[in-house]
Amino acid sequence: MRIPRFYEPQPFSTGGTIQLSDDVIQHVCRALRMRPGDALCLFNAEGVECRAELVQVEKRAATARIIAHTEPKVESPLAVTIGQVLSRGERMDYAVQKSTELGASRISPLFSERCEVKLVEQRQEKRTRHWQQVAISACEQSGRVIPPEIDAPTGLAQWLSKQDAELKLVLHHHSQQPLEDISRPGSVALLIGPEGGLTEAEVELAMQHGFQPLALGPRVMRTETAPVAALSILNYLWGDMG
Repeated sequence: MRIPRFYEPQPFSTGGTIQLSDDVIQHVCRALRMRPGDALCLFNAEGVECRAELVQVEKRAATARIIAHTEPKVESPLAVTIGQVLSRGERMDYAVQKSTELGASRISPLFSERCEVKLVEQRQEKRTRHWQQVAISACEQSGRVIPPEIDAPTGLAQWLSKQDAELKLVLHHHSQQPLEDISRPGSVALLIGPEGGLTEAEVELAMQHGFQPLALGPRVMRTETAPVAALSILNYLWGDMG
């Protein structure tokens, strides 16, 4: 039987007990109806994973004892920041989920000229929290121990000006440079446009900030498919999939 796995953002001490957070309690007490003595796995944002046992379960509270902890090596050695222009509905959720599963260390939702998503400030905060939870759930499922940071939505130009990765790439069908010809980087910033694509001016702006155009073959991918393909290739070449 698979042991349930949860993100618990607090320090762990072997032999000690912790009060589980509200998000975990929702799953433990209400969804899974777990009981004292049941086993669970917890991980935090410090790269620590631990085996734990429920010792007390109430309607709105639960306590677990930490039995043992490890620091599994499951995070990609290649730090990839994804600049993903916002897309509608579940497409953005899919992009965040799959980027997390494939090892992205940071995801930045972006506005661009052809972006069809409009979010007022209050809505931006709510959506950012939602995407962070999508990423956490993807970590729980995939075995990651450090959830990627999800930035608040920002403009494309502002994001470009802040990127300092060793290798900066913008997905663009005009590129003919093979990735194999690029020296192995320690960090990558990857810009992915919206459903209508980036404008020529936006691609030019990215190149002015040191981004190199990258094409992933002759076919045009949907905006939510592009990070899946790109991260798979990048981690095969320079991460932990090779």
